[in-house]
Amino acid sequence: MWQNSSVIDKMYKKLAIQVSLNGLSFATFDTLMNKPLQIQKIDVGKVNVTSKIEDLFTEAFHNFPELKASYDEITIIHSNNLSTFVPSALFDEEYLGSYLQFNTKVFETDFFAFDELPNYEMNNVYIPYVNMNNYFIDQFGTFDYKHANTILVNKLLDLSKNNEEQKMFVHISDSHFEIIIIQNQKLQLYNSFEYKTPEDLIYYILFTAEQLHLNPETFKLELLGKISEDDTLYSIVFKYIRNTQLFDVSFMQNSLTDTEKREHFILLHS
Repeated sequence: MWQNSSVIDKMYKKLAIQVSLNGLSFATFDTLMNKPLQIQKIDVGKVNVTSKIEDLFTEAFHNFPELKASYDEITIIHSNNLSTFVPSALFDEEYLGSYLQFNTKVFETDFFAFDELPNYEMNNVYIPYVNMNNYFIDQFGTFDYKHANTILVNKLLDLSKNNEEQKMFVHISDSHFEIIIIQNQKLQLYNSFEYKTPEDLIYYILFTAEQLHLNPETFKLELLGKISEDDTLYSIVFKYIRNTQLFDVSFMQNSLTDTEKREHFILLHS
């Protein structure tokens, strides 16, 4: 990535690309006005170990010239369920794979990375998509990359300041979802689950609530990510959890709809 050398040369533009096994989303930002300029989701079909990233992403780069423009800053966001949070007091950079082996299958050939959350004295250890990073190196040269759940958890913790109420958040993606429980900037639980049906979703939510002795009649649950009140997913959660609501995004001052703000919450806070 071309690095600007002076304030005069700066374009005050940023590009963020969120990648997953279902495709990519990207957003461009005006960093001077601190607002998104464009947001776009691109489905490329289910990616597997035999898929060639070049073939899947090249068409996207051809169709959207914004991906090939010049920016002061480029961030790649890896979205998968291969991550775990580790308190700084227990963290050792030499043993990244050891932390992940408790919740996912790891291999000796895996590449591990971590993001620091210094304000909350913990690190997010994860497995990035190395082949996708390699593709973006060819496209951009240099860029920053981080895990989607680093952004998600960090922002939810920020928003919980001075709030003593214990609250559960569920962030929903196409094939997995995260359960996050927070109280006054303290992360009490984080876990990620794969799902195929609405019944899978409510099962894991109720199971988690039971383990933490949370009463479905009283605890508060907020949903964000790829969900709306018209979804079957929302209906089944609302049926079993009395205090269910969509995450309040009124603090996000931009021209997007509330549904778009929830779906692209991570991308918009990158």
